[in-house]
Amino acid sequence: MTQIFRTAALAANVFFLVVLAGAVNAQSVSPNDTARYLAGLRPSTDSALIAFTQDRAWQAHADRFNTIFGKVDGRQLSRIRAWSSAKLTSPSPVLFYMFSGPDFLYANAFFPSASTYVMSGLEPVGPIPDLMKMSGESVSHSLRNIEVSLNSILAYSFFQTKDMRRSLIATRVSGTLPILYVFLARSGKTIRDVSLIRLADDGSVLPDDGVDNAERAGRIARGAKIVFAGEDGQVRTLYYFSTNVANDGFKASGFARFCERLGTGDALVKSASYLMHANHFSDVRNFLLGHTRLMLQDDTGVPVAYFDQRQWQLRPFGHYTGPIGLFPGRYQPGLAQLFDEARAEPIDFGIGYRWRPQSSNLMLATRAGAATPNAVASAEAGSVAGKDGLVEPAAPDSANAQTETGAKERKSGQRAAAGRKSAARTASRAQRPPGWSDYFTPWPFRFTR
Repeated sequence: MTQIFRTAALAANVFFLVVLAGAVNAQSVSPNDTARYLAGLRPSTDSALIAFTQDRAWQAHADRFNTIFGKVDGRQLSRIRAWSSAKLTSPSPVLFYMFSGPDFLYANAFFPSASTYVMSGLEPVGPIPDLMKMSGESVSHSLRNIEVSLNSILAYSFFQTKDMRRSLIATRVSGTLPILYVFLARSGKTIRDVSLIRLADDGSVLPDDGVDNAERAGRIARGAKIVFAGEDGQVRTLYYFSTNVANDGFKASGFARFCERLGTGDALVKSASYLMHANHFSDVRNFLLGHTRLMLQDDTGVPVAYFDQRQWQLRPFGHYTGPIGLFPGRYQPGLAQLFDEARAEPIDFGIGYRWRPQSSNLMLATRAGAATPNAVASAEAGSVAGKDGLVEPAAPDSANAQTETGAKERKSGQRAAAGRKSAARTASRAQRPPGWSDYFTPWPFRFTR
């Protein structure tokens, strides 16, 4: 009798798979249903994917994501939304989020009312996910891989680049697009359309045919355009570009021209490896200073010395104690002075490399109304005219990596700044980790393959 029941169960399972295969072949799956499935949320009832929600691997994936995203929202995102509503009272329609990777989660938390999001990173977009062409085992492996790729951003608020690049190519659901899908779905968005795109030299958007132009080999900005709507029904657009924004790529790829076409907007910069502290990222730094009316950043963004305080109002939040040990030489005496003298307001959430709530810092820079939107601000007395009519701050003394701000500070502030710098150096040496992953405390919800 037991054997009969086993045979009947096996036959029923085979029948289910046959029916499921027929449904898959008969129906196409929308990007929104794919996003919801990857995010551990039930797709629409008429979707071919609804049958796959009976799979135990997906149900476990959904349970894990429900738990982790609930924790992140309570600990982080709900607090950021409340802070944003109180402090960012007149945001622009356009948000520039350079060095973002696929981090729509925090872009939406800080700037939920933007109608156009422009995000960039070196990570490839990948193909548009098509789960219907994959085996069940391959889909399950991809779900686990997505979980692993989200470890650091869900725990610390930023991606660990090397780990993310490795995980984003591990399965057929590859690239940044699946991560964007998950964050859009978990942020309550409905995806209307997804297309792969590339940029022409003049910044115009073209369909990506996958063909490299020999003259532009290696410097084509490829990306994805995602049209979506929130609970309010307003249609919004997210652009993600896989492109190099250093001086040898920002303009050459057409990305600078694309951004210029959007006019003046707001900017978010966090966990950006202090790249805009270096001269070879001056083009993207100058773009942000010249084409934004509000910039929200941690200390890894544009150095405070480049903000002319006659044109910008600077408001510090949280605590500035200098960079973590992985980034020596990026201490900013001028920023420490701003946090001391301006009485920084507290924040109740963590952000950036110093991700614990009592250690994080943010600076909100708001352009004064009288400032012209296309003028690049600089706090350096030695500014000189640069390309395209912009004003480029004079290069700091490269012999001292810590004097990008200090060389121009008033003598009365230099002694106090030097004391703070010395203390920060001592603390930095004491806590300097042997490796990136060793610095961060493991989080209880860390995913493993």
